[in-house]
Parts: sequence; C-alpha cells; structure tokens
Amino acid sequence: MPGASANLSAYAPPTSFLLLGLESVQTWLSLPVCFIYTLALLGNATLLWVIWTESSLHQPMYLFLSFLALTDMAMPTCILPKMLGIFWANAQEITFAACLVQMFMVHALSVVESGTLTTMAYDRYVAICNPLNYTTLLTPRMVVKFGAAVVIRAIVIVLPIPLLLLRLTFCHSQNISHTYCEHMALVKLACGNTTPNNLYGLVVSLLVTGGDLTFIFVSYGLILRTVFHLPSLEARHKALGTCGAHVGVIFILYTPGLFSFLSHRFGHNIQHSVHIFLANVYLLVPSMLNPIVYGAKTKEIRVRVLRAMGLQRRK
Repeated sequence: MPGASANLSAYAPPTSFLLLGLESVQTWLSLPVCFIYTLALLGNATLLWVIWTESSLHQPMYLFLSFLALTDMAMPTCILPKMLGIFWANAQEITFAACLVQMFMVHALSVVESGTLTTMAYDRYVAICNPLNYTTLLTPRMVVKFGAAVVIRAIVIVLPIPLLLLRLTFCHSQNISHTYCEHMALVKLACGNTTPNNLYGLVVSLLVTGGDLTFIFVSYGLILRTVFHLPSLEARHKALGTCGAHVGVIFILYTPGLFSFLSHRFGHNIQHSVHIFLANVYLLVPSMLNPIVYGAKTKEIRVRVLRAMGLQRRK
C-alpha cells in the first residue's frame, strides 16, 4: 500500500544528525578547549608514566589512580575530536550509529569514573581504618576485580539507554542542540512516548551519583572518626594528607556534574547555552585538573615528576 510505505519511510531511523551547540562562540572557544584537551592528555599520560615506572608506586591506591587517569584520557577523546571538527571545519554532521556509540561511551565513562572514585574511597577507608588487613583485603587480584566490576557495572547500566532510543522514531528536527550526542538532547528530538527514556535517565543519574556519593561520604565519615582518635598529631596530618588529593578530585568531578544535572532537569529558566557549557565543563575540566591535583597533593608523584624534569636530585 503506497500510504503505508510512505508512513514507514517517514518514521525510518535518521541516517545522521547535526550537532548545533555553541555556534555563536565556537571561534574563541576552540582554543581553550584544545588547550584543556592537550593538558588532560599530557597530565594523565605523565601520571601513568610515573606510576608504572616507579616500583614503589605499585600499590592499590596508585593502581586505582592509573585506572582513573585512563578514564580521564578516554573521556575527552570521545567528544573533543568531533567538537574541534565542528569548531574548525564546520563538520556538524554525525551519523546515527556514531551518535549512539558516542553517547554510550560518554555516559559509560562517566559511570566508570564515578565508580573508580568510589573504589578509591574504599581503599582509603581500609588503609586508615583497618590497616592491619590492608594487604589481604586489597591484593593486586582484588584491584583487578574491582576495576572489572566498575567497567561491567557501567556497561550494564548504560547499555539500555541507546537500546531505549532505538525504539523511538525521530520525526522532529534532526538538529541536536549540543556539542556531542547526549541522551536527553536526543530524547527531545523523538516523537511518541519518551517516558521510559526520561525515567530511566533520571533513575540512573540518581542511583549512580547518589549511591556513589553516599558510599564516599560514609567512608570519609568513618575515616575522619578514626583519624581524630589517633594519639599523634603528626599521624593525623599524615592520614588526612593521603586523602587530600582524593577529596579534591571528588569535589572537582561531582560539583560541575551536579550543577549540570540540576540545571538540565530543573533549571527551565536557564539559557540553553548554559546547559551545554556546564555539560562540557563536566566532561573536560576534571580530566585536566585530576592529574594536577594528584601531582600537587601526592608527595611521591610530585617528587618523581620533579626528578624527571631535573628540578630535584635523588637523596
């Protein structure tokens, strides 16, 4: 039937989308974005090099940090090459399949990063609150298992998101008002019942962020209780010092993430460009700042980097 075939073709999956996020500011924004990306790659690569070449750093805390550095290199790489293509070559088109892959990677890596910070909080809890069992509870095999669990959790949680999108028809505009393929930006282009997509996205955000933050806060509450019962003031400072970098990274990651989530869900009066800017800050800035924070706060890493630069001699 001609009418039926016409309707089916009208609701066929789109072959491509156009990423139209920050056209008005893309000229001057491209240089700082490129600078942030370069710093993120160099900083995290340096962190990985220091950890893997210094045998004294082959400990659970630094192995988790290596995993975080790898995630921080992968996260901006998922969006920056395409974003710079948009800024410099006006390459706004992205295929439907590539869009789903990019969206899956961005959200999965976000869950991986959150899960990694949670395991690092557990590492600090065991090291300070149960130091006698540290080497038995966090063996290299257990560290690998924790890493595998973090990745598997991310895949299981995020995989339904593109699958739920595949059931939708996109009969509105094919212009994505974003600099990368983001779940809710795609949902807004779909027609039909998008309630399952909205609910699943909300539940995942609340459970992952809320669950991980709750575990981290509880862990550090127990850590602080233990630290303040230590008899020596020097021991207290040392224990708090080992946690300082981790707390800084947690603050750097979750603060823009929570602002982005809250403004996207509830900030209906906020300009759309602000939503896009916060979403990009959440993905780019922590990847750049994390190695800087760990390099400044962690003595072993700081000393190793200074030695490599010839600014400090071995004792």
